[in-house]
Parts: sequence; structure tokens; C-alpha cells
Amino acid sequence: MRFRPCIDLHEGRVKQIVGATLTEGGVATNFVSTLPPRHYADLYHRDGFRGGHVIMLGKGNEDAAHEALGVHPGNLQVGGGIRPDNARQWLEAGASHVIVTSYLFVDGELDWGRASEMTAAVGREHLVIDLSCVPVEGQYHVACNRWQTVCKTVLDRATMEHLAEFCGEFLVHAVQVEGRQAGIDEALVSLLADLSPIPVTYAGGIRGLEDIHTIGRAGGGRIDFTVGSALDIFGGTFVQYQDMLQWR
Repeated sequence: MRFRPCIDLHEGRVKQIVGATLTEGGVATNFVSTLPPRHYADLYHRDGFRGGHVIMLGKGNEDAAHEALGVHPGNLQVGGGIRPDNARQWLEAGASHVIVTSYLFVDGELDWGRASEMTAAVGREHLVIDLSCVPVEGQYHVACNRWQTVCKTVLDRATMEHLAEFCGEFLVHAVQVEGRQAGIDEALVSLLADLSPIPVTYAGGIRGLEDIHTIGRAGGGRIDFTVGSALDIFGGTFVQYQDMLQWR
């Protein structure tokens, strides 16, 4: 189990938001940094963290993403608006992997042809599929389009095993708790550990170190994690960045 740090970009600045509130009309924001993206990219590299992700939350974040990726090429992943026609460019800009979600879904249905296109564009070893999800009647449904569209795709063994043929990792945000610092979705962590044949990073709801230890127990040590709004470098009071060093 490893800590996988994040750099979330909104309007060209490093921010922490309440995930499900990101719409055309605005967003609920927990933190806005006065430091540039390259500061965080350099910090993570200095402290030996690999496989963190830069997420572009909407338009106007391309320059900031290039800045973060260019500091230590090959150390960070990138997501947000990734498509076959631009994915290779992000690898050339310094990303180790590209993260894709919404492009894979058409009218709420997973399009396997589009998954093939993404793999062809960058190779399975450079592709991360984001399966951020919400609970619906006892199942977890993938959410896309800024998490405003609940898709028909359910996280089950068949789907995750099939998708693992196209990518090297999954990234999964628990949408209903993302950015709220109110505790993790332990059931989702357990499900991911049971179903996924490839590495998974979980995000959402971490409030303190006990939540991280719970991820370790529920995930059998197989599930990596990210911490956002609770982390002191993002204005949080519950989790100290220095404590993350034990999970490199």
C-alpha cells in the first residue's frame, strides 16, 4: 500500500474541491494554494513518491499541468480531458501515464471500442482508467462527465477483469465522500481489493490516519490511496504530509 499524491488543478491553480460539486455554474472549494504546481511536483519527487496524479478539473489548466509534469518527467500521471488524439502529447510532456474516464462512455454506456482506441494510442502500460463511482441500490455505478452522469456500468468482476486488459491501473474516487473529510467508503475499498486484478488507487473521504489504516485492513494491503483536503499541505488539519513518508 502506497501514498499516491495529487495535484488538482482548477482555473490554472492548485485547489482542493468537493468533487461532486464541479459544474459549469461553479464549485465548492476547500483550498486554493498560493504555490505553483511545480512546487508540489518537486516536493513529491524529492520525498520519493511516484505515481501521483495531476488532474485538470475543467478547461484552462493545460499550462499548469505542463508545468507540473515538466519538473521531473515520468514521475506523475495526468488526467482530465484525455482522448486518443491528445494522449500521446501528454506522455511527451512528461506524464508517466494518462488517466481516462469520460471519453470511454457514450450515453452512459461503456464503449469498448473507445477503450481499444485509448490503449492503441499510448499502450496498456501507460493507461490508467478512472472508475470513480457512486452507490446505487447496493451496487457501485461509474460516474463520468465531472461526476454528474451516473453510468449504467457497474463495478463487478467481469467488468474490471475485462477493463484490466486495456490498462495498467485503476483510479477510483468514492464520489459521495470525495472532498468531505468525513470518512472513507470502506465497503468500496474491500470490493476493489476483491475484484481488481491490477493495481488500484482509492481516493475519497480520508479524515485521519485511522482511515488510512482502515484502507490497509479492508484492502488487504493491496489498495493505494491519495489524501487531498485533509492534508496539511492543502490547508487540512487532520493529516500531516510528513506522516505519509512511511507509505512510499
